[in-house]
Amino acid sequence: MKALLAICMIMTASFVWAGESTASAPRETTVVKGKVLEVKDVENYTYLLLKTQDGETWAAVAKAPVKKGAMVSIENVTVMNNFESKTLKKTFPTILFGTIGSTTEGAKDARIMGSAYPVFSKKPDTADVKVPRAKGANAKTVAEIMSKSAELKDKPVLVSGKVVKYNAQIMGKNWIHLRDGSGSAEDNTNDILVTTQNPVSMGDIVTAKGIVRTNMDFGSGYSYKVLIEDATLQ
Repeated sequence: MKALLAICMIMTASFVWAGESTASAPRETTVVKGKVLEVKDVENYTYLLLKTQDGETWAAVAKAPVKKGAMVSIENVTVMNNFESKTLKKTFPTILFGTIGSTTEGAKDARIMGSAYPVFSKKPDTADVKVPRAKGANAKTVAEIMSKSAELKDKPVLVSGKVVKYNAQIMGKNWIHLRDGSGSAEDNTNDILVTTQNPVSMGDIVTAKGIVRTNMDFGSGYSYKVLIEDATLQ
């Protein structure tokens, strides 16, 4: 267990998601496989006590019909420390969040999204993106927002882009990453994080209208240099 946590925590500390450039944010790390020793279902989530090759550990995924005794793999694992589940009235010293990749029994094919904390359903779409600049007042490109964030801080912007990453219902919001073909990965100006209540799908072309925020720290490892907060999507 100690070896597993060490690997996950080291990888988490150096987070650079292909396009998600904030240093202390959680990241996709690894795949954990194990036997389900205990299952706790709540309204939207399933907590699993797993017996892995490195020992026992708790994991959480979106609600899934997993049975005790099943062999499961949890993909895109992110480690959270001192996580409190108010529903279970339990604090987990360490818990792994991810998506169910496969099971030998007890669960249907489940590439399931939606968890209280980081749940990554797919790897980021890093293909070339070309999306026309949004039209209207305060319209900006992704690169302009990222490179001029100090100037745009706390101001409304309008930006169009392709959804290359989608994390559903993290701390009550949907978190998406947009690219429009502007900027570069070298200086981290080609990708913008947007929080919204609107659901989307990977690959959607959307226009986001929201407020630019800088140096935001949401706790639990969620720290971002630049993002567009509480956006509405068109």
